[in-house]
Amino acid sequence: MPYGRSSYNIRLGRLRKANNILLLSKLARYAFLGLVGLVIFFFLYFLWVSRDLPTPGKLSNSDIKDSTKILDKNGIVLYSIFKDYNRLYIPLSQIPRNLKEATIATEDKDFYTNQGFSVSGLFRGLVFDPIFNRRATGGSTITQQLVKNLLLTSERSITRKIKELILAVQVDKRFSKDEILEMYLNNVSYGGTAIGVEAASNLYFGKHAKELSLAQSAFLAGLPQAPTYY
Repeated sequence: MPYGRSSYNIRLGRLRKANNILLLSKLARYAFLGLVGLVIFFFLYFLWVSRDLPTPGKLSNSDIKDSTKILDKNGIVLYSIFKDYNRLYIPLSQIPRNLKEATIATEDKDFYTNQGFSVSGLFRGLVFDPIFNRRATGGSTITQQLVKNLLLTSERSITRKIKELILAVQVDKRFSKDEILEMYLNNVSYGGTAIGVEAASNLYFGKHAKELSLAQSAFLAGLPQAPTYY
């Protein structure tokens, strides 16, 4: 009798083990199918979002026009005539190195090595902020900010964030890092009507951007974080 019971227990154990293996096999199959379905869903979603995206080339033809400058005999700007925004576009070579480095350190420390987007920033923008219904906590790269400012709207939605990501990657492939930085520094808001570093330099310090001191460059580099405060 003990032998029969032992044999029964062995068979029962084997049966349970087989059932467990079968269950795990089914779970693995369902997980695989779910993963494939998720990949297909996101692929189709990206295609749908991409259907009406603006082209990165539009960055070179910004709708923000330069202000009309009235200079004195020494080339100092006396007045800027503009409608809605005051912008004076200048090449990157006329922007102080201190301002460029301070901007990168403040806005996007991995600017010269990333592919146009930040993985951690993307996670916060797509997952953390929507779940907790919070405003963006930062993390957008310089390229993403450029895309949002010139090619998209300020709408807060996952769809807009996906568009921003796609365009940021495209822009990063089409333009050099220096070209992107130049466009950013000439199109970012520095508070009030000042768009770009040259207009901001004139507004806050009454001088050209190339004449900014280290302290003045550091001040301007921090303004895009909260331009409405100034």
